[in-house]
Amino acid sequence: MNLIEKYLAIAAGEEEVRPGMDIRCDISYVAAHDVTAPIAIRQFEEIGVDSVFDPEKVLLIVDHIYPAATEKARKSVWEMDDFAKKYGVKLYKSGQGVIHQLMYENHQAKPGEIIVIADSHTCTCGGYGVIGIGVGSTEAAAAMATGKLDLEVPQVVQIYLTGKLKSNVFGKDFILHLGEIFGTDYLTDKGLIISGPGIDCFSTEERMTVCNMGTELGSMITLFGTHARETDVEETREIDLSLLEPKIAKPYSPVNVSDVKAMEGLPVTQVVVGSCTNGRLNDMEQVVRQLRSHPVHPDVNMLVVPSSKTVLEAMEQKGWCKIIRDAGATILNPGCGPCFGAHEGLVSERDVVVSTTNRNFPGRMGSIKGQIYLASPATAAASAVAGKIMVPAEQ
Repeated sequence: MNLIEKYLAIAAGEEEVRPGMDIRCDISYVAAHDVTAPIAIRQFEEIGVDSVFDPEKVLLIVDHIYPAATEKARKSVWEMDDFAKKYGVKLYKSGQGVIHQLMYENHQAKPGEIIVIADSHTCTCGGYGVIGIGVGSTEAAAAMATGKLDLEVPQVVQIYLTGKLKSNVFGKDFILHLGEIFGTDYLTDKGLIISGPGIDCFSTEERMTVCNMGTELGSMITLFGTHARETDVEETREIDLSLLEPKIAKPYSPVNVSDVKAMEGLPVTQVVVGSCTNGRLNDMEQVVRQLRSHPVHPDVNMLVVPSSKTVLEAMEQKGWCKIIRDAGATILNPGCGPCFGAHEGLVSERDVVVSTTNRNFPGRMGSIKGQIYLASPATAAASAVAGKIMVPAEQ
């Protein structure tokens, strides 16, 4: 068995599992946010049970629309509040941060355990060795009641990494490159293991960035493994990281990818750094590196969104917030920010955006004609300073 299969076998109490096998797994945590939780809560009430499987293991987090931008959004928070008090579960409702970052900071499962979240980017936790599976609200409700998840064991594709990254190439560039290779369909309902000595180029936070966007490639489970080459997989593809250049995803798909240098010079009106993909402290370091001695271009609106209050507090302690503000950027409250397109930083048809978020579909941040390019924080910050898409300098 490969690493994903070994972990699933343990969670299912099986000696061995194989692709296509239906299993029922124990889960360590189940969580939902302010878009998915209200539906899950209603489904849970219909089940007719009088408790969740473990109040310490069920989390509700307000992150997508905080502060509430509509009456409906505020009503969703009240539904979550009522449920949390009734069943004794933890509710984060005061803008503490993005669900995946808060799970990492405060409710981190052990390597090999399973986390279920009613959000498509649950695969983020594969960056710290955990099986993360995104589910719909109905499945989340069942998981809250039972502490179990039914699934079919996936085929697994391996990416075996060698070489070392250039100093201006990051996890975001790598996952965009995988999108360039696989598109959106090839990995649908499959597992993706990233292994080989090249994984040492990525910190845990950078690995989380990579795994976060596995879902854009269709991957059911995305997981960093070890230096060892997995042998029991559907296929293996090798990548020499030293050959990788800064990448950018063009409108209107995360897999419509090219080298940044091919788009260099395109004028930009807005830059966004943040989200569950790239809102961590290591990402903010790339912003500060650019803005410490260069102001944001006067034609650019730059928004910086820390992924949690913990990240924001660390930025304040390091003096980074002042550097960012003095350079002309705006720091928003921790959360999803413009990524979800429900409030904060929405764009018009005239806007050209470089964003570190994970999706650039039509209308994702507002106007269906707004152009969103996805890139690393280093590329985003360099572009904010230049006023146009720019390859970040090597460090």
